[in-house]
Amino acid sequence: MVLIIGSGVGGAIIGMELAKSNISVTIIEKGPFCDVNDSYKYYDEVDDYLDLSKTTCVGGSSVVAAGNGVRILEEELAKYNVNISKELDEVEELIGVHQMDDSHFGEGTKKFIEAAKSIGLSPIKMPKFIREEDCKPCGKCAWGCPNDAKWSSQDFIKIAIENGAKLIDNTEVTEIITEKDSVKGVKVKNSKGSKIIESDTVILAAGAIDSAIILQNSGIKAGEKLFIDPFVTVGGVIKDINYNSEVTMNALIVGGNFVLAPHYSVILNNNVNDDNIKKSDILSIMVKIPDDNHGKIVNGKVIKENTPKDVRFLAEGAATAGAILVEAGVDPKTIVSTHLRGAHPGGTAAIGDVVDTNLETEFKGLFVSDASVIPEAPGAPPIVAILALSKRLSKYLIKNGVSNFGDTNKKNSENL
Repeated sequence: MVLIIGSGVGGAIIGMELAKSNISVTIIEKGPFCDVNDSYKYYDEVDDYLDLSKTTCVGGSSVVAAGNGVRILEEELAKYNVNISKELDEVEELIGVHQMDDSHFGEGTKKFIEAAKSIGLSPIKMPKFIREEDCKPCGKCAWGCPNDAKWSSQDFIKIAIENGAKLIDNTEVTEIITEKDSVKGVKVKNSKGSKIIESDTVILAAGAIDSAIILQNSGIKAGEKLFIDPFVTVGGVIKDINYNSEVTMNALIVGGNFVLAPHYSVILNNNVNDDNIKKSDILSIMVKIPDDNHGKIVNGKVIKENTPKDVRFLAEGAATAGAILVEAGVDPKTIVSTHLRGAHPGGTAAIGDVVDTNLETEFKGLFVSDASVIPEAPGAPPIVAILALSKRLSKYLIKNGVSNFGDTNKKNSENL
């Protein structure tokens, strides 16, 4: 049996691919199997030190993602002898990545595109995995789609279960069990208590923070070189623009040191500090950068500081966003920003440091396949890249026979 720890982007596609190949799979998820419509309820509490936007539930943060299918990290990973070009093609087709029809572009996004072009920038339509036939623009992508119009990892989890995979939710993996140079299972706890589930093939896909903590709890070095793809949202007032009810982040500008996309945040209304300004009066832009990977996880806590380069990149992006907003008709006196937040934590079990090019750790049969293996901050949504890396790993496991990594005949799939 293969144990997969985490049901987010990395774990879900591996579970699906292995189950479809008639391999015994058990997926263990810390959070509950919630309805996508309710996924906003499962955002993690904001840390006093760092605001990271992520959820704990079946499907992970994909259930509250904006549906952005940007193709990234192809060249960067090639430098580490990891080729994902074929898998990127396969994943894009699998989840239906495309640019949305003009019918799904509202006035705010159109103004963003037109204003950016007028000051010499080159905006494009954002690649999305949202189905137009199901999408009724409402601005709630990051709250869990009320119309279930976008792909999420829950889709793959359901397929995995249909093909015989077992899902254990509301159960936390606290430690990896190893013996000599091989993995032997995991220690878990839930409302029924704690126990050990044995397996000689374990795939850790709990996310860059939780995966690193689990590895550290197991005596395996991890948690260094953390990046978070920090971002701010900059916006101001155009009365009745109604951007807050549009498909969010439906356009993209790729700068040298940052990316920009139209993005609404309710924090901006609070910062404008004018009770007469409604949510529908704000046009705003997300500024996101690839940060230096100088963060780390210590005793379960995230430690992350911004380097001078990070600050410079954010300032450049915010200035450019401000110029676009003014060109679009925003009153410059009303422009404000959110506080700094983190979008895509990763790097804590990087290829070349903690895992090899097949995503295997120093312990035979123990793999990591989530954002933690990405060695460089992408500064853009990594969902498609993580899917591609994990699809590549599933091919490797199937081709080489899971029995070469673990004993599939052990009776270790009992209920907790």
